[in-house]
Amino acid sequence: MTIEEQFPQGTPVCIKQTIEMGGKNLETKVVGSVQAWEELPTGSWHAHGKKDKLWLKRLKLRKADGEITLLIIDDATEIAKLEVA
Repeated sequence: MTIEEQFPQGTPVCIKQTIEMGGKNLETKVVGSVQAWEELPTGSWHAHGKKDKLWLKRLKLRKADGEITLLIIDDATEIAKLEVA
């Protein structure tokens, strides 16, 4: 089952991403509902991927306040399905 099938449009989720920066781990969490999954190139010419671009999976979320945010999903990203209140 693909990640898109596990978390289809409308699914409420919590996304946790950890980034190492300067010897410290910075953690962010974003809560919202899945709007769309996209795979788009970075625009980097040196990535040596499909058509010489690096393709990244992106997740478009709608937060509770209506804000739309676009997250890059990598292997270290944790996605948890939330229960509907």
